[in-house]
Amino acid sequence: MSQGTRAGGSRMSAAHVMASAVVFAIPVLELAWTLGGGDSARDALLAMGPANWVDVVIGMFFAEPVLAVVLAAVLSHLSYAYRAAHGGAARHRGRALAETAARAAILPGALGVVVGAFNGLWWGVAAGALGWLLRLGVVAEYRTGGRSTETGQRTGRPAVAFRSRAAEAARIAALLLALVVLPVLSVVAALDGRSWTSVLLCDVNTGSGPQRARVVELDRQAPGVVGWDVPAHEVVSGTDCAVDPDDVLRDPWWRSWTSGSGVGQWSWS
Repeated sequence: MSQGTRAGGSRMSAAHVMASAVVFAIPVLELAWTLGGGDSARDALLAMGPANWVDVVIGMFFAEPVLAVVLAAVLSHLSYAYRAAHGGAARHRGRALAETAARAAILPGALGVVVGAFNGLWWGVAAGALGWLLRLGVVAEYRTGGRSTETGQRTGRPAVAFRSRAAEAARIAALLLALVVLPVLSVVAALDGRSWTSVLLCDVNTGSGPQRARVVELDRQAPGVVGWDVPAHEVVSGTDCAVDPDDVLRDPWWRSWTSGSGVGQWSWS
């Protein structure tokens, strides 16, 4: 196996790991920055429960249109590249190009519908089209001999014709999206100080009588909600809630940084 082939496989493995790490770790960063780290993030997570953990992922990745498009495209590419490298390309070798291209459009189309439902038609179209183009790049890699249908590894064949150059460009674009663009956009979204879910104005009673408080919804339980009391920094039960249109809970990290708080005073609370 050549050094270039090993490097190509290593970069693709890194892309898989990066995408998984972003989906798993970035919501934790969102909780820690928005509500406060340590006890605050832990209390909020326990109040949410595992069943509602996916709400953080949905709230973050599908309320930010550009991030949603990039994530959908990366998932489309990685899932197709994985299946192609593990026998999919060999099974499709005898199929017509039009049929292969049509099959490659199924998952990007589905993800485009999801992104469009949260963010609007054209964001959904962008997510589906970008994911499909990256998948076609994988198809072109195998069809032009850039990858072996038997092993899924890069063959090291130089890209000289138009199709092989286009396939190489799509491969590089996919790696940049997975290894650079996706993590950067995710960190920015996690540290922007906005809530991933509804912010409500509710009646809260913590033992000193009912009072109106600003609450981040963590779970719905009749007759009200379980939420995070923003001023009091604690989990509370709220009733008679109304939606607060302002979803900003604290300043973004970069504004805290530029305002002079510095590294030594960067606080999670």
